[in-house]
Amino acid sequence: MEEKRRVVVGISGASGTPLALHLLRVLADMPDIEVHLVTTSGAKLTAEYESPVPFSDIVALADVYHENDGIGDSIASGTFKTAGMVIVPCSMKTVAGIASGYSDNLLLRAADVCVKEKRPLVLACRETPLSPIHLRNLESLSLLPNVYIVPPMLTYYIQPKSIEEMEHHIVAKLLGPLGIEVPGFRRWGEEQD
Repeated sequence: MEEKRRVVVGISGASGTPLALHLLRVLADMPDIEVHLVTTSGAKLTAEYESPVPFSDIVALADVYHENDGIGDSIASGTFKTAGMVIVPCSMKTVAGIASGYSDNLLLRAADVCVKEKRPLVLACRETPLSPIHLRNLESLSLLPNVYIVPPMLTYYIQPKSIEEMEHHIVAKLLGPLGIEVPGFRRWGEEQD
C-alpha cells in the first residue's frame, strides 16, 4: 500500500477562516493526503466571527489535530516527513515569528522545520495595508527558495461567478507548491466548464 503524503496546515489569527475551511475540505477529499492541523488561539477567536461552521467542524476535517502548545508533537521534528506546510490565513505576527526564527509555539516550530529542511512553506498572508515592517519580514522570507508568499488575491480571468469559485482558485494556488493538483483548477487560457 502506498504511503499517504503528509501535509501540515496551520491556521493563524488573521482574517480568512473560510479560506482555511475550503482548503481543508479540498484536502479531505484526497485519499492520498494525511492532514496535520495546528491552529493558534487567534485563529479560534477569528473563526467565531468568520466561520459558517463551528470550530470543531474545522478541526474534524484534519486527520490529526495538534494543540499549539504541543511543542513536542510529531510536526515539530524534521525527521517527521511531510510534503510541506500551508499557513492559511497567515498573520503578520506569524510572518514575523517565522522570519526571525522565533519558534515559541507548534505552528511556528512546524514552519521553522519546513525552512530548515527546505520543504515547501506556503504563506497565505493577510494584511492591508502592509507596513514597512511587514514588507521587510516578507522580503526576508521571499529570499528563501522553499518559501512561497501567496496572498489570497482575486483572479478575474477565470470570470468567477461566486466567492466559492474565487476561494477554490486561491486554494489551488496555495497547494500547487506542494505538488498537489486540485480538481477544477483553471489555468490561464483554459476553457470554462
